[in-house]
Amino acid sequence: MDNAMQAYIRAIDRMNRFIGRITMYLVFVLMGVLLWSSISKTVFTPVQWTLETAQFVMVAYFVLGGPYSIQLGSNVRMDLFYGDWSPRTKAWADAVTICFLLFYLGVLFIGAVSSTAYSLGYFGMEPFAFFGDLFVTLVTQGPAAAEDKIGFLERSPTAWRPQLWPIKVLLCVGVFLMILQCVAEFFRDLERLRKGAPDVI
Repeated sequence: MDNAMQAYIRAIDRMNRFIGRITMYLVFVLMGVLLWSSISKTVFTPVQWTLETAQFVMVAYFVLGGPYSIQLGSNVRMDLFYGDWSPRTKAWADAVTICFLLFYLGVLFIGAVSSTAYSLGYFGMEPFAFFGDLFVTLVTQGPAAAEDKIGFLERSPTAWRPQLWPIKVLLCVGVFLMILQCVAEFFRDLERLRKGAPDVI
């Protein structure tokens, strides 16, 4: 079991480190979009897509960079008492509080999947069944048959009116990666408590 836990921790850390390192560069994309927005408003005719694109890039930056932030321990903490605790007490506190975080992320993931299904034209109460059916249809019958199962695509109510499903899919991926990283952190805390060492992995 120890080897399985450590293999899981290493695999999730490696994956989220890779994704997080790439995601860091989205801040330059965001800067470029906002710079073009400023230039176009001053010199040219203002374009409609810049503000909403900047919002979408910021969402991607936030949700895909979150797991890497957790891994580095750079997430925001209420450090009134935590900083003075021993490593073992910190591991106990982290192991308990991460359970609350996992519950919150689970609810958030269910909501994100429901919202994504809605953005693809599914208005029922079983979004996971909808995506399961969509995946089976895609694999067995091809993209054309899967496209027939998709209904009216939700669009943003702005003048630009982009489709919303891509950013909602990205939100689902980001929350799922955060759940995987939190489970890795929980396993890491259990190892610290079991071995009584400040850092074992």
